[in-house]
Amino acid sequence: MALVAGVVALAGCGEEQSTLRPEGDAARSVATMWWVLLIGSAVVVGVVTLLVLATLLKRRGRLDRVERRGGGTTFALVSGAVIPAVVLVALFVYVLSSLDATAQPKSRGDVNVEIVGKQWWWAVRYPDHSIETANEIHIPVGVPVRVTARTADVIHSFWVPRLNRKIDMIPGRRNAIVLKADRPGVYRGQCTEFCGLQHANMAFYVIAQPLGRWQRWVARERRSAAPDGGAGERVFMSVGCSGCHTIRGTDARGDVGPDLTHLASRRTIAAGTVPNARGWLGGWILDPQHIKPGNKMPGLPLRGRQLQALLDYLEALE
Repeated sequence: MALVAGVVALAGCGEEQSTLRPEGDAARSVATMWWVLLIGSAVVVGVVTLLVLATLLKRRGRLDRVERRGGGTTFALVSGAVIPAVVLVALFVYVLSSLDATAQPKSRGDVNVEIVGKQWWWAVRYPDHSIETANEIHIPVGVPVRVTARTADVIHSFWVPRLNRKIDMIPGRRNAIVLKADRPGVYRGQCTEFCGLQHANMAFYVIAQPLGRWQRWVARERRSAAPDGGAGERVFMSVGCSGCHTIRGTDARGDVGPDLTHLASRRTIAAGTVPNARGWLGGWILDPQHIKPGNKMPGLPLRGRQLQALLDYLEALE
């Protein structure tokens, strides 16, 4: 009982990524299976413990000379072999019956997303809609979304605990999973395979929206940025940003870092490390190694006016 109470108490920790607060069919199947296995295991342990205690209490004779008593063979056989076998077989059959909910999808879905894991951020592509973004996945509520994941460098793992199980991202291979949210919300995901210094800061968000709102998001994301020819864009092009980043509709065509076409609409920067606010964005541009040591972005020694112009430009990329 103490073990169960402790588990239940810990289940309330870390709600943002709790597998015990499912918001989709697959995650609900995983959570239910966890509870069934926990309760089934607890029952088996409890029964075995009671039998051991009963045996000790009913023991007769000295430790070096136990009195032999007749009977009990059938009881020992049933309680020690038959019942555990029945319980384990039942649990095994139940686990097999729940695999369909979390199985890899066999075909393309109505909505398809491609995820590429990089040290230490996520490239997100919607091949059917000509959209590319980073560190955020927008999905329509109630619609199964097929997510295909691969890595561009080392092994990563893709996991949204409240929506489905994790899948590994192994060099040279692609894995797929279905994400489906029951209701609108923001669900945090994480890389769960140690992939280097900033593994812990390789997060992303799945944003589930009503279908109409998701369609408006798609329409906005498909638009290219309009070149403004202002001071901020000139700074972006001249100091090296365009060599690593893409802004569709401009001459910036870099593919080392995230696509920044709609940067201002994102919740975070640096893959969930800090919020997407002007102060944090300025700090990230000037000294990204202080915020996320080991990442591939160099700091830019910009002076006050240059930095402010660049920030104005980036904050207009909605």
